[in-house]
Amino acid sequence: MLEYIDRLLDRITMYRLLLYYLIGLVLAAMGLSLFHVLEYSIYQLSVSTVVLVTACWVTNKVLAFFFRAPTNFESSLITALILDLIIAPFVGSATLALGFMLAASGLAMASKYILTVNRKHIFNPAAIAVVLTALGPRQSANWWVGTSAMLPFVVSGGLLLARKIHRERMIFTFFGTTLVATVIYAVLTGNSPISALDKTIMTSAMFFLGFVMLTEPLTTPPNAPKRTWYAVCIGIMFPPQFHIFSIYSTPELALVVSNFFSFIISPKVKLFPTLKKKVRIAPDCVDFVFTSNRKFTFQPGQYMEWTLPHTHKDSRGDRRYFTLASSPTEKDLRIGVKFYEQGSSYKKALREITSTTPIVADQISGDFTLPKDLDQKLVFIAGGIGITPFRSMLKYLIDRNEQRTVTLFYSAKTKADFSYTDVFEQARRSLGIQTIYAFTGENKALLNQYCRKGRITADMIQHEVPDYMERVFYISGTQAMTQAIREMLHGLGVPMHHIKVDYFSGYS
Repeated sequence: MLEYIDRLLDRITMYRLLLYYLIGLVLAAMGLSLFHVLEYSIYQLSVSTVVLVTACWVTNKVLAFFFRAPTNFESSLITALILDLIIAPFVGSATLALGFMLAASGLAMASKYILTVNRKHIFNPAAIAVVLTALGPRQSANWWVGTSAMLPFVVSGGLLLARKIHRERMIFTFFGTTLVATVIYAVLTGNSPISALDKTIMTSAMFFLGFVMLTEPLTTPPNAPKRTWYAVCIGIMFPPQFHIFSIYSTPELALVVSNFFSFIISPKVKLFPTLKKKVRIAPDCVDFVFTSNRKFTFQPGQYMEWTLPHTHKDSRGDRRYFTLASSPTEKDLRIGVKFYEQGSSYKKALREITSTTPIVADQISGDFTLPKDLDQKLVFIAGGIGITPFRSMLKYLIDRNEQRTVTLFYSAKTKADFSYTDVFEQARRSLGIQTIYAFTGENKALLNQYCRKGRITADMIQHEVPDYMERVFYISGTQAMTQAIREMLHGLGVPMHHIKVDYFSGYS
């Protein structure tokens, strides 16, 4: 069952899945309103949705034109729907409700262009918008999505989203911290912990904030340890009993404060690179080499989000995550990309880019990086275009003349399918790093003593790396390939903490 779900989720980007999830929540709310389960009518919900979506879209268009920035309808629609689910629909004075919605929409969109550093927004747009309206016009979000009636829809869709983006650890750390903090605050204030827990679980914004807003990639830290502490901070501040002097916490305030600390501990970067050249590195793979408009730092093996605006976008949108194949020691940026016959509109547009095509690279992230301990022995296992992080790592070691014990297993169909072999052979000559090429589809005689026929197997690993139990394994490739290799390593007795898998966090 999980394999079927994973295959289904793999066909859709994180942003599109989030969009469908939010649309589903709005439709579920409208359905519940027909049976008078919610306090709002379907008319009120419909009008609010139309107003917020229209206001966000128009405001985003105007600001993008003024700041000469590319627009993203998907992004503005997601923000609008989040606002739709946390701001009370039209009740009471229509004038005040309309003014609140227009103000929140304008502030949310403006925060993406004005509250920025290096053109990178700092705060979750929906959260900062309702924080500012609470401070100014004193109109705040009521988080009506956090009701017992909406809970099954929020949780079921949220679990799919969490599995897609591989952020379960951060999300459940937030949930756990929130519940522990709720009990502690209840005891300190003389209230019933059971009653406080019941309210937090059944009728609060905890699940919606955790699944949807906590995980926004633009405002979360770039690696797992920092994301864990980020989740803990928000969880501590989430319960309404938390306060500093006379300022009491709200879900949006807890998130915005943590967004700021996230920015401090992990400054963001936004690049506008220019294509320098395209190099075919395999029959269906191209190495895109870019010059960067500014200097920035990253670790070998990390990835970035690449936004390529184009016409006739399909359901996968205009954003993808690609590992940087280049080393931090190189001036140019590289990404290795695999193309398919029935490719997405994004891949088709990427294939045709020139030096004048606008493209944006941001969100440096990823934990698939070299260990700090130089004495730690390593094994790299790559399949196809999954070789890109290892190109970055080995080029980095070459340029720094950094001695490490590494064996690379590289699997591909034919000789022509192996990419970046010049770097791997240089690593062999200068650093003694071994590369074993596993041919899965070529039956000719072996090209040299470093080539093997067939797939990477347990016997191959045991033969080539007798001390494999002392090593940390890095695996990069398709989901099926990484899962198979991981199970094989488990069968060899390799402990879980000695296996690292290169995920794009499901965002691609």
